[in-house]
Amino acid sequence: MDDLFLGIANIFFFVFHSALIIFNLFGWMFARTRKLNFMTLLLTFGSWVVLGIWKGWGYCFLTDWHYEVLERLGEQNLPRSYIAFLVEEITGWLPSTALTNYFTVGLAFLALLCSLWVNLISPAKKK
Repeated sequence: MDDLFLGIANIFFFVFHSALIIFNLFGWMFARTRKLNFMTLLLTFGSWVVLGIWKGWGYCFLTDWHYEVLERLGEQNLPRSYIAFLVEEITGWLPSTALTNYFTVGLAFLALLCSLWVNLISPAKKK
């Protein structure tokens, strides 16, 4: 029963976390999801920075929870970055920490700027 629960949790985290990453990057593009995208980006950056004070910069509680499940399933030597984990799972290639961090932070910051633009700056210009 424990293995069944862990297997379901693993699939849930893989799908949910991956979908959240995609939504964070592109949710600002659609008028109906812009406010939610802005909130999820703020939560993401909040986790990275605020929780990062105690857990280390870039800390993500979803990664922590998923890795706990994976470790109970026998996985070892998981990369610190969930993005690196996804790249390795999908392609078999484990990118360097520096490359992963550069693209993760860069693209997340770009998405935040786009979300700020469509949620706050662009509507203010219309008034």
